[in-house]
Amino acid sequence: MKRLFFMLSMALTFSVTMAQGEDPMIVRTESGMVKGFNHEGTMGFLGIPYAKVERFMPPMPVDKWDTIRVCDHWGPQVMQNTWGKKLGEDEMSEKNSCVLNVWTTDTKACKPVMLWLHGGGFDSGTSAWNPGMCLAKKDVVVVSINHRLNILGFLDLSACGEKYRFSGNVGMLDVVQALQWIQENIRQFGGDPSNVTIFGESGGGGKVGTLLCMPSARGHFHKAIIMSGTILNVNTKAMTEELGKAVLKELNIDAEHVDRIKDVPYEDLYAAGQRAMAASIGTRKPGTPMMWGFGPTPDGEVLLQQPFQNGFAEISTDVPILIGTTFNELQRLRYDRKMTLQEARKELVATFGNETDDYVKAFAKAYPDYIPQDLLSIDWLFRPKTIITADEIAESREAKTYMYMFTWRSPVNNGSIHGHELKFCFNTLHHAENELPSPTEEDLHLADIMSSVWAQFAKTGNPNIDELPYWRSYTKDNGEIMVFNHQCMIRNNPDRELETIIDRHCFQQLDEFRKQHGQE
Repeated sequence: MKRLFFMLSMALTFSVTMAQGEDPMIVRTESGMVKGFNHEGTMGFLGIPYAKVERFMPPMPVDKWDTIRVCDHWGPQVMQNTWGKKLGEDEMSEKNSCVLNVWTTDTKACKPVMLWLHGGGFDSGTSAWNPGMCLAKKDVVVVSINHRLNILGFLDLSACGEKYRFSGNVGMLDVVQALQWIQENIRQFGGDPSNVTIFGESGGGGKVGTLLCMPSARGHFHKAIIMSGTILNVNTKAMTEELGKAVLKELNIDAEHVDRIKDVPYEDLYAAGQRAMAASIGTRKPGTPMMWGFGPTPDGEVLLQQPFQNGFAEISTDVPILIGTTFNELQRLRYDRKMTLQEARKELVATFGNETDDYVKAFAKAYPDYIPQDLLSIDWLFRPKTIITADEIAESREAKTYMYMFTWRSPVNNGSIHGHELKFCFNTLHHAENELPSPTEEDLHLADIMSSVWAQFAKTGNPNIDELPYWRSYTKDNGEIMVFNHQCMIRNNPDRELETIIDRHCFQQLDEFRKQHGQE
């Protein structure tokens, strides 16, 4: 019997080895063999498990498998609010959603690696939003991941004992686990584990900033790109502990029996989390210039500090950073009707009061060709804090900082809104029907340029390419930004006066919060 088992095992090993040798789409990882597919001219591997998870516990390496795992479709997204839409286990899962995707053009190469972190705040989203096959054609290996979000990723139960010490940050520890997977496996896909760039937009940009402050992530990445990500996380350890206790109260679970929370159905858990926020630290409203609640908490161990306005932890001082925003971001667009300057000025008074005239003058100085609708439609959330962050990190860190602004406007709404740049950075305009039904040659050229810039930064830590004007690293004095539009150009401190006014008037809630919590 032992001999028969041995012969069967040898036969299986031989057949898997032969299959790998004959099929370039088959790659051996530390956990087992995976088979990809031709994804628009690249080798795509979708839904590879990278972590095994237990509710509120740090991630663990996945169990190994003996067969060849076919990775030709997206893995399930992590648990999140689907607003009543029912999803099967293969579409959304708590146990099996820590999966990643890889795109490469040559498994025998040693290319820079780009790890994409999707948006959606720390509450929702999926890697399926932004496939990496076209960016991979820029001579990089692209990886994207799903990781635990919302209450499953960031419920701080540490007040209940040592067992739950890290529960408030397990969603970010999932990302660290994915970085460790890259270190162990990416060579087999043609990637260089010593040259990894993390990049993300919106909440994904916030995740990048958070990783820059996490000791366990140090050394696993070497460059960072933060896109429209500087909404400030104001969670403190005291706040997240208070929220954790409030959740248990909503569920009628005492600290002594905290383990019972692992058996609460997700929908009930999520709903309890929303009620607990309202009853304790408060619920964040859309458009609020800061975030709190179920997101990373600075515990001095997993997360040393919150990122952005005060820069990043010293541990990441040697990581080059590319950072930027879009022209309109999340601001309500006002391009749907004609508007006079007086009409715009009248609305502006509600926000800028006695400084309204100064705002208009500073706007005209920054954007001489503006129209009245621009005065109300420009980003009031991300750009001010991005400048403050860039000023800080350019002066305090060893590595260089580069800044950009994306001002291309969609023919659908005439805006350059939050996330519009993604299809350009990923060079996937053919998947952008909503924002751009019929790309022009100029649009396609801009997508080619931007994806080349992102890849060049990943390769060298310097975004300069021959097709663009020379782009210096950012300093507070030069305020240098690359403006991405059909005509790309360099501008120097074009809007510092304007953004100072915006920051003074649009972040009063943040100032009040900091005074209330003794953070000033």
